[in-house]
Amino acid sequence: MTDFRSKCAALAEHSKFTMVIITLIIFNAILIGLETYPSIYDRHMEWFIFLDRLLLWLFTIEIIIRLIGSSSLKSFFKEPWNIFDFIIVASGHLFTGGHYVTVLRILRVLRVLRAISIIPSLRKMVNALLMTIPSMGTILLLLGIFFYIYGIIGTTLFQSISPEYFGTLHDTLLSLFQVVTLESWASGIMRPILAEDPASWWFFVTFILIGTFVIFNLFVGVVVTNVEEANQAENPSPEEVKLNQVQKELEEIKKMLQEQNKHP
Repeated sequence: MTDFRSKCAALAEHSKFTMVIITLIIFNAILIGLETYPSIYDRHMEWFIFLDRLLLWLFTIEIIIRLIGSSSLKSFFKEPWNIFDFIIVASGHLFTGGHYVTVLRILRVLRVLRAISIIPSLRKMVNALLMTIPSMGTILLLLGIFFYIYGIIGTTLFQSISPEYFGTLHDTLLSLFQVVTLESWASGIMRPILAEDPASWWFFVTFILIGTFVIFNLFVGVVVTNVEEANQAENPSPEEVKLNQVQKELEEIKKMLQEQNKHP
């Protein structure tokens, strides 16, 4: 049994095995994309269903190989990416039948996300993005306060001028989201209001300066910083390697001195 487990572990970590799984994920993504064309899907429905079930079972076999190859069940599920893969594949077996067609289609699309757990560079990038969540919370709170203040001001000032964009608070917040993304904000929102109220320019200019150029850049800065930290953790510089070696040597010397003091 131990020999079989070691063979499964070696197979799961083999580069060719990984490439096969990546190829199957890409093929699965292409297959799902082709299903959105009724002219193609209706003519080859049986083949689409057959290939989908075949891919599901191939992914299931892959999960079983990785599960057997791990040292224990606990160690397998200790890795968040393994849990992610297991849930996506297991859901394909659970949600079957006509009542779950929509859910099943969504879950099948999610199989494409397994490329993140298989490709190390993508996995590293996602892990770095997840590290930004605590910092993002503070920035989102700041952004929420900023949107709420400008939402109240915008509704108060422009409710009668442009009720379709600033009629209610939630309409204003949606319009402000369009403005902060710089999508048709000038011709679609600002210019009609500016024609009625020439002094309204300050509202849009200050909102874009603070929202787009300051707060959104904070998001970018946090993401870039965490990605750089993740890269440094996996690829330390020569100076950091030397520093770690010196620290290890100092720890060893410290232990030797403590042992000598115990046994003079």
